Amino acid sequence: MRLTPETVHEEYEWVQERADDVVPLINETRAYLGSQFDVDVDTLTDDAYTAAIDEVFADGDRAVNVAALVRLLRELDVTGDYPGFVIDELLGRELAAMIAGEQPLRLLAEATFHVADLRTHGDDTATAGADDLDAALAAGVQTRVPGWPWQQTESPFAVE
Repeated sequence: MRLTPETVHEEYEWVQERADDVVPLINETRAYLGSQFDVDVDTLTDDAYTAAIDEVFADGDRAVNVAALVRLLRELDVTGDYPGFVIDELLGRELAAMIAGEQPLRLLAEATFHVADLRTHGDDTATAGADDLDAALAAGVQTRVPGWPWQQTESPFAVE
């Protein structure tokens, strides 16, 4: 695989066009997690999704790595799928973390990836990495974008 500024832009456009599929997955994942933690979590709009993707791809160093993971997952297919299970999970988890940002959001996105992954399944014609790609986009963006009560206040653990 060769990455150029043009291919990064192609992946950016492709990810932006996934809003119709990813935003409902984000909101389903947020609702599920909110119910598990007994909190109300804001839903995400298509505009919030596209704004988050704009931010991710505005950082060139992050953008080239995100684009590489997106392209790998888009093209990843393994005969019988199961032998490739580990690699698509690894790539998906890393993509979610990279989209989310720095710690602790990075770790939260990795954990959330598995929740989102359970909620999405590619059709029989999709590559093995397709559902992991959608789950990664959902987990990364949902973690990056505010909406959780704990994100709305300053941490009580900051040392002044």
